[in-house]
Order: sequence, then C-alpha cells, then structure tokens
Amino acid sequence: QVQLVESGGGSVQAGGSLRLSCAASGYTYSRDCMGWFRQAPGKEREAVATIESYGGTTTYADSVKGRFTISKDNAKKILYLQMNSLKPEDTAMYYCAYGPSRWIDHVWSCRGVAFSSWGQGTQVSVSS
Repeated sequence: QVQLVESGGGSVQAGGSLRLSCAASGYTYSRDCMGWFRQAPGKEREAVATIESYGGTTTYADSVKGRFTISKDNAKKILYLQMNSLKPEDTAMYYCAYGPSRWIDHVWSCRGVAFSSWGQGTQVSVSS
C-alpha cells in the first residue's frame, strides 16, 4: 500500500502563502498520478491539482490557476503544493492522493484517474 502524509497547513490571512507537502512511500505503479484535493465542511471534495509521473504534465482547477503550483521531488518522494495569493474560499482540508496513470489519446494522463490512496489531510484556513 501507498502511505501518504501531508503537512504544511495552517492559518493565514488573505493574500498570504503556504506550501503543503506530502511524503509518499510504497509506490506501486510504473506510471502514476499524484494530486491535491480539498474539502470544506458541508461541501464535496474537489480536485485542486494533479501531476503525472512520466512527462510531469499538470492540471489545475480553474479556481487556483495562476496561484497554486504542484510539483514533485522524485528523489525524496515528496509532493508539494505551493499556494500563493490565498483567498478565504481556499479554506478547506487538503488531501494528497495517489493512483495509476491512464493511457488516453496516446499519452499518459491523470484525467479520470482512480485515486485509491489518500493521506489524512492538512487544514488550511484563510481569513479575510
């Protein structure tokens, strides 16, 4: 099994920055996707960003484009989410996830990936 442990959450004022980290162990797929998801109380979980292992292709939710950056340190097996210009609506529990890449249109993709491994989450609170 893949173990994922998030860290780096906290409370900041609007406009501030945070960097989330996800330490991973027990990788099982030759091609894989990792992603950040978030869930606010009373709302459904939503994808924030993903990154595919082969080409490093990234995806972002429209709400975070230009503000958040997902990256990986493959040697250390750590996933990062750099969050800048934070807004109150970014307040949520943030989760790291892992799953197998998919072969779509002749490329490895994170579209529709079944993220089967999840971390415990780290809280991000942004005040106005």
